Amino acid sequence: MTATGASSEQVPVRVFGGPTALIEYGGLRFLTDPTFDAPGSYPSGLAKTAPASAAPADLGPVDVVLLSHDEHCNLDASGRTLLADVPLTLTTPSGAARLGGTARPLKDWESIELDRPGGGTITVTGVPALHGPGAREDLEPVVGEVVGFVLSGDGLPTVYVSGDNAQLSLVREIAARLGPVDTAVLFAGAVRTPVLDGALLTLDSAQAAEAARILGARRIVPVHDDSWAHFTEGRDALVAAFAAAGLTDRVDFGVRG
Repeated sequence: MTATGASSEQVPVRVFGGPTALIEYGGLRFLTDPTFDAPGSYPSGLAKTAPASAAPADLGPVDVVLLSHDEHCNLDASGRTLLADVPLTLTTPSGAARLGGTARPLKDWESIELDRPGGGTITVTGVPALHGPGAREDLEPVVGEVVGFVLSGDGLPTVYVSGDNAQLSLVREIAARLGPVDTAVLFAGAVRTPVLDGALLTLDSAQAAEAARILGARRIVPVHDDSWAHFTEGRDALVAAFAAAGLTDRVDFGVRG
């Protein structure tokens, strides 16, 4: 829940393409799902179609990586190299075990307190995410674990980072426990692959608009809607969906690059 007396100042978000964004929050800098490799085909069978709008060297210091999962197109070779220079990576239990180093597991509804420069703390809470339709026990053996994140702190607006979540029922649960949120960073793109016979692996544009409504988000930052061939809906579809939902004035595609 947004803290009493929370600042109305907008949280800076820079969007670099795919799932990668830099969030400046409470004096710390959080990077989501770092992907900076060049376009091309990858061993997973996925094809990257556009480069990131910045290189890791252009980011400046990163305090925390919020890694929704370490598989598929959410962590590439350049991103893995970057992790070595970041003091803390928060990710799924299985991902933390694979990555080692500074990676720490964050289970659903588990929280960690981070010290803010100058005093005070930021709470990062792991929240549920499922990478497709159906039950967790059926999905995770096929597509892996995913985690979302909620950032909160005294005097700070609440920020939700969805990760590769495809289920609105989980968004409702998050809103009931931790909402409303100020800024919702929503992984969209209507991702489809043969892995689940073309079923949605992330939110489509209409679902992203509905997620924002459920969360009561004052500001909506869509990511994960470009740069990969298996993303089937891009910016135009998102613009249309938010317009149809009457949420155009809340949408912010972030500072690009």
